[in-house]
Amino acid sequence: MTGKHPAVRPARPFFSSGPCAKRPGWTPEVLDTALLGRSHRSGPGKARLKDAIDRTKTLLGVPEGFRCAIVPASDTGAMELAMWSLLGPRPVDVFAWESFGEDWVTDTVKQLKIAGARSIKAPYGELPDLGQADPKHDTVFTWNGTTGGVRVPNADWIAADRDGVVVCDATSAAFAMDLDWSKLDAVTFSWQKVLGGEAAHGMLVLSPRAVARLESHTPSWPMPKLFRLTKGGKLNEAVFEGETINTPSMLAVEDYLDTLAWAEGLGGLQALKARVAANFAALTCWVNDTRWIDFLASDRTIRSPTSVCLKIVDPDFVGLGENERHGAIKTMADLLEAEAVAFDVAGHRNAPPGLRIWCGATVETSEIEALGPWLDWAWKETRT
Repeated sequence: MTGKHPAVRPARPFFSSGPCAKRPGWTPEVLDTALLGRSHRSGPGKARLKDAIDRTKTLLGVPEGFRCAIVPASDTGAMELAMWSLLGPRPVDVFAWESFGEDWVTDTVKQLKIAGARSIKAPYGELPDLGQADPKHDTVFTWNGTTGGVRVPNADWIAADRDGVVVCDATSAAFAMDLDWSKLDAVTFSWQKVLGGEAAHGMLVLSPRAVARLESHTPSWPMPKLFRLTKGGKLNEAVFEGETINTPSMLAVEDYLDTLAWAEGLGGLQALKARVAANFAALTCWVNDTRWIDFLASDRTIRSPTSVCLKIVDPDFVGLGENERHGAIKTMADLLEAEAVAFDVAGHRNAPPGLRIWCGATVETSEIEALGPWLDWAWKETRT
């Protein structure tokens, strides 16, 4: 390599957008108290699961009367459980502007084949016209587009007196941004995003309106066991008290409880949001001072502060073919990984060629500040 290495290395090179960095100070010893070799349906097992549910609700400020459950298959499983259970009685408006939103379009239009479904889309880096949301329809959207670096700025576009239910994929927004619970009926997220937990488990929060839909609507399609939230036409309340639908990993549960304790010790949701804001501000300073890079989202009011997507604007890069641009990004990412200063910073495979930097709460601001010079170095090396 020809360029001089920056003097400071990020203390932890973990900038992946999922699974994300573990909390500062994490060691495997936090798992020593895990309930292993015992049933998750035992008294201690259910108590741990219920503790995780209750502390999640408290940390997020989930309103009284909302239910929360641990469900299978991470955020994807939680979203599909919500969609397959709740959708059907009304037309659905699905808003998509990146790859996961496109997944929910596929589920709605091609798999569930909802009559009158509308897909309302925008390219990566932009938001679709949220004003098209019909309050008589159900609504499906991602609060924060993990692979596009774009979030909704608020929930003002959702009608308070809506007839439909609103299903929100909030996996890279929960614990990092304010969620307007009054406008949301089914909210999903996972442990491995903002809190840096382990994969394979999802969280589902249901409003009273969503519960009413579950108890009044029987889907026309077969419901796998993993999606069943009702018994005899009534909500299965046990699922929301720690009796999970399938067997959870008690190692992962213990890890999540440790992360919740860390977040509580910081000062809760406001402290987590402040850490995200500081990280995003640090990265923004570097972007503003750097001529070869810019945000994928040109509108600053919709930029995600967690999964920050960047585009290379250097003419030498812009003039390349798409395959060559993807190749250049891979070269950059490989250089950074070889130096052990930044792992997994290439943009999502379905997104425009670029970089994606995770700025969630488990990342230290000093690590973001140290990263910038290394990105400069890697770009210079790639151009050479």
